[in-house]
Amino acid sequence: MSPASLVNPTARTLRTGWSRGLIELRQSFTNGAELLSHLLWPTLMLTVMYVLRDTAFGSGGLMLGTLALPSILGMNVAMGMVSMSQRLTAERQDGTLLRAKATPDGMPAYLIGKVVTVGGGLLADLAILLIPGLLLIDGLAAGGAGSWATVSWILLLGMAATLPVGAILGSAFSSARAQGLIQLPVLGTIAISGIFYPLTSMPEWVQWLAQTTPIYWLGLGMRSALLPDSAASVEIAGSWRPWETAGVLGLWSVLGLALAPPLLRRMARRESGSSVTERRERALHRVG
Repeated sequence: MSPASLVNPTARTLRTGWSRGLIELRQSFTNGAELLSHLLWPTLMLTVMYVLRDTAFGSGGLMLGTLALPSILGMNVAMGMVSMSQRLTAERQDGTLLRAKATPDGMPAYLIGKVVTVGGGLLADLAILLIPGLLLIDGLAAGGAGSWATVSWILLLGMAATLPVGAILGSAFSSARAQGLIQLPVLGTIAISGIFYPLTSMPEWVQWLAQTTPIYWLGLGMRSALLPDSAASVEIAGSWRPWETAGVLGLWSVLGLALAPPLLRRMARRESGSSVTERRERALHRVG
């Protein structure tokens, strides 16, 4: 066999995962229910920001709608971990994960596909929110190349920090019902992360707690990219703290990428036809 006829296994896995992810992403925009989910959340958030557009925070002249837009963009990136967790749990329950495990290089290609699907959906949702938001909300400073460069590195580092966490959560739950338990903690974290109201207006212990989460730093990073420098006056220490943002998100990325692969391999090893059948029977019994 000539060298030209050999296919690099890594390249084949990447190509298979990329193709799978693009197919699933395209299907998510042609399926009515999934398309509605892509459009509903940005529409609700735009409505909230529009209502808050004339509500000032403090005496600095900053409007809550202006502060909220970049914060919500950061929150949407963080919500990718919920999407990743939900997809892994659902496909573990219906046997999709087991079928991927049974094919050569199936698991790596499957996970690459999930990253493409969830990451692509996040980018689309951000565009759906940001483009009309720039037209409806005044006071943003998003005209320079530096702003979009900051958005880009925050987005990439944010997905690296949150998607592995979503994979870890997905490996921890064997049913969609159990996976739903993470919704309340995530919503609670969003509530204290300065997304809808500046963190400096909250008690000091809440500020310290919020700064341990990637959601706060994603919101802060997006605000630093899309708001004027004067808006930093309402932040902790009156600064955008870019180095701290990169450091905390980088730490979450390292932890997630270190823990996710062994946990996912362990989950895959435990999958079998009998376990899938058992989960289906439990689900049917609950429905009955």
